[in-house]
Amino acid sequence: MAQVAVPQATGPSPIRDPRVLEVIARMNASRRFPPREAFDGPVGKDPEAFADYGFSIHPDQGDLIYLLCRGLGAKRVVDFATSIGMSAIYFAAAVRDNGGGLVIGSEFVPAKVEVARRNLDDAGLAEYADIRAGDARETLRDLGGPIDFALIDGWPVAEGPSLARQVVELVAPQLRVGGYILNDNAEPDFLDYIRDPKNGFISITLPIKRGTELALKVE
Repeated sequence: MAQVAVPQATGPSPIRDPRVLEVIARMNASRRFPPREAFDGPVGKDPEAFADYGFSIHPDQGDLIYLLCRGLGAKRVVDFATSIGMSAIYFAAAVRDNGGGLVIGSEFVPAKVEVARRNLDDAGLAEYADIRAGDARETLRDLGGPIDFALIDGWPVAEGPSLARQVVELVAPQLRVGGYILNDNAEPDFLDYIRDPKNGFISITLPIKRGTELALKVE
């Protein structure tokens, strides 16, 4: 197991709930990352092979999600991929503080679904999240109405379009005008989609983590 430095936010969190902050701090302190060679070969493209590892967003990304969702008055948001629930906690804290709503999460690895649900419960946010187990290309196909915000992350695939590209094509039509999409990994084909004017977005690249793309739906 590779040692991972605990990521630090560049400033104080906008979240004020000490219970939520305690769970986030615990999850950050327990981060683990497999050795780089574990990603080589076909096993490296199998998310089940990494069921014991939680791949989570950076605290600055989480604080940005919370702040933007509060500003939007977000009520319905999408969290792909949920992993062990870090991003879902930021989302759920925001929709709760906006008066209530729902985080629709999707996670392929069943063991991580259970951990995410426990972490949300520990943070007092379980009632605001629906974490769907399975392939996001199915679980996010019908979101039951317009959404305000989506995080598009996900596991690399061996060939063909990235999961980020496939999922954004499903989610974008269900995002309301004025809503945001945040992308964690800057997959080239995702960027091609989000930067193509005909798809109705404008976006910027933020200097967070390895480059975080924030897109606003304008039409």
